[in-house]
Amino acid sequence: MSIISKIPKPQLSFWQIFNMNVGFLGIQFSFGLQQTAINPIFSFLGAQPEDLPLLNIAGPVTGLIVQPIIGAISDKTWSPKWGRRKPFFLIGALLGSICLFLFPYSPELWFAVGLLWILDVGNNMAMEPYRAFVGDKLPEKQLSLGYQMQSLFVGAGIVIANLSIFLFQDWFGGDAVETAGTIPTWLYYSFFIGAALSVITIGWSVYTTPEIPPSDEEYEEIKRQKKLPFMQKVRQPFLEIKEAVKDMPKFMWKLSGVYLFQWYALFCYWQMIAPMFEKTMGFDKSEALAQAAKMSSTYNITTMIVALALVPLMVRFGGKKIYALSLLGTGLALLAIPHINDSVTVLFPMILFGIGWAAMMGIPYSMVSKIVPQDRRGVYMGILNMMIVIPMGIQTLTFGPILEHLMGGNAVNAILFAGVFFIISAALAMRLNVKKAQNEA
Repeated sequence: MSIISKIPKPQLSFWQIFNMNVGFLGIQFSFGLQQTAINPIFSFLGAQPEDLPLLNIAGPVTGLIVQPIIGAISDKTWSPKWGRRKPFFLIGALLGSICLFLFPYSPELWFAVGLLWILDVGNNMAMEPYRAFVGDKLPEKQLSLGYQMQSLFVGAGIVIANLSIFLFQDWFGGDAVETAGTIPTWLYYSFFIGAALSVITIGWSVYTTPEIPPSDEEYEEIKRQKKLPFMQKVRQPFLEIKEAVKDMPKFMWKLSGVYLFQWYALFCYWQMIAPMFEKTMGFDKSEALAQAAKMSSTYNITTMIVALALVPLMVRFGGKKIYALSLLGTGLALLAIPHINDSVTVLFPMILFGIGWAAMMGIPYSMVSKIVPQDRRGVYMGILNMMIVIPMGIQTLTFGPILEHLMGGNAVNAILFAGVFFIISAALAMRLNVKKAQNEA
């Protein structure tokens, strides 16, 4: 049963929206390390390029399981002291912080892979309630600003992560020769910074932003859930997810088609961009890692710059058109990158990629938040994440054999393949219509 909250939501100031999203900086610093540093660490510890997709299966699996379950549980949670969503992303931040601190000390590949699993559990535990947290707090007319502010911090966190990798390699890497089976010591410092930021930034948002109490109807439902027998409480989140999927708006089914191609392509890019530079520019692993960090920093700096600028464009032209054009630009950028052999010139396509990343990290969440009921926002944000991790899971299981047997193990072909998938996702995005979905709700 869906309960629509009658509690009016006050409009928040720019700085209130800023403060409530600061925690995304720490979460995305961790995500930036996963994008840029984790796969090279696996390579340092002996993994081959065709092994990387399967070694990254932790993200899809934990996202598929953790986010919708935490979303369903947080929908039915309320603590006068801690709130509804904040306990979950606090615990997730602490778990992620511990893993980031331990990661550079990984003595073997299996140890690093195990830490990635735990890190992804922590990040997913923090991420989903945070998405719902913004939707809970903001009136509809401020949802686009709220989620694009998250997009800004997505860019900022990843920029700082990748800038730290580049700078620490320059300052402390020197001309040291890579040793097989070991992680370069200059890479340690980025993970230590991430461990600190994970806790500090989340703590800031928790401290500065109170949650809106549930309505009387919502509170009665929460109390009813607390009285259930233990085994029924265990089953309840799974029943909530099942019912939410059954009642899911057609809009979200259409969005799942966009996400299938978008996120498959993104995972290909993150896994294969460093190996591609070893092919196109003859870099060794450390040099390829540094170039990948520059690429990521460039597109995330662009994301920081354009994230809030997309808000008035969305108001004028509609979120659907801005989203589709941004995906198209990302696809064109990936088709161009393998043909550029200069380490500076190759950064320019990342401007288009950054605009796309800003749109991907904000627009779909504001769209979905406008059409789902208040008391199911957590579980639907979890289901939205399932639409991300299912394509990632498919990619991790299928792309290794595709790369090895159909693409000759060539990372250049992988990046071109990702560009084509982005163009397909742009075409599918033109089918999204928020107003029609609101009328059908």
